[in-house]
Amino acid sequence: MTALAGAAASTLDLLQLAPPGWGGNLLRGLANSVLIAAGAFGLGLGLGTLGAFGKLYGGPVLRDLLAVYTTVVRAVPELVLILILYYAVTDSVNQILLAFGYERIQISGLAAGIAVLGVVQGAYATEVLRGAIQSVPVGQIEAARAMGMPPGLLARRVTLPLMLANALPGLANLWLIATKDTALLAVVGFAELTQQTRQAAGATKAYFTFFMAAGLLYLLLSILSTWGFARLERRARRGLPEVRG
Repeated sequence: MTALAGAAASTLDLLQLAPPGWGGNLLRGLANSVLIAAGAFGLGLGLGTLGAFGKLYGGPVLRDLLAVYTTVVRAVPELVLILILYYAVTDSVNQILLAFGYERIQISGLAAGIAVLGVVQGAYATEVLRGAIQSVPVGQIEAARAMGMPPGLLARRVTLPLMLANALPGLANLWLIATKDTALLAVVGFAELTQQTRQAAGATKAYFTFFMAAGLLYLLLSILSTWGFARLERRARRGLPEVRG
């Protein structure tokens, strides 16, 4: 019993918020992960909305370009895309700046992480939102057009509200994917939760303790996210016919 108590005390010491504990580092890493995921999800949602409307209502050239974008991004593993976009895009920007006589710049890891994951999220969001838009009853859209409603107003007042309930389950999955994909940014050295966990485990050799703690933090984030999206979906479905499985 004494040995167990000592082990528990040692674990609690390692997870304390203040040094020499590493709990504060893990929480800061979690905050960075949520910040990147939120930024990437928002960027991906914007790209996905534009992509979905472009695929449905754009010209043939635009539809082909969007098809290439969604196909390539969804086919290539996220880790490979992160390495390509993070290093290649950063180098390309600096080469352009040097060509015009400017100095090299150091792109923020936060901005780069949001941009990279946002591009990935945008490809998946395009298909999620495209399917949700196609689920909107055609009669509703035709009625709005018959009343002379312009395309922008039609999208804001009719299409987007009606497609939201069908889009939310897919968007919830994309948000959960975004929270987990932030762990891939550890390969480029960004201090998100996984990177902080690796540093803490490497410094203390308590790998089991810290990776279990990180897993529990990811699980807690997933549970809270699922609860939040479930509430949003119930709110979006108010007044709609109930779907029974």
